[in-house]
Amino acid sequence: MNSKLPNVFHNNKSSLNDNNKEVYYSKVSEEEVSDNIKPIIIRKKINDIFSSRNFVYKANVIITTKDGDKEVTLIHKNNNSLLTLSNESIPIDSIIDIRKV
Repeated sequence: MNSKLPNVFHNNKSSLNDNNKEVYYSKVSEEEVSDNIKPIIIRKKINDIFSSRNFVYKANVIITTKDGDKEVTLIHKNNNSLLTLSNESIPIDSIIDIRKV
């Protein structure tokens, strides 16, 4: 019953690796990265509004577009646009910011 099991490997290196910070290189500038991330953040905000516990049928929001701010009541979203209570379709690509009222 006392069969000897093999030892488990244990690494003795105790320093932390910061390789990612020291060796990172990218051809994309920081401005281009922020422009690429913006649509992802907008879509996340929209998903958060529609998946919140307070959303039953409609949500009052302020949408900022290139044309300015407007307060609307959202009732539906699909992949490319938002539908308001007044039957207006707003393309998601044209949204700069969205805030819940």
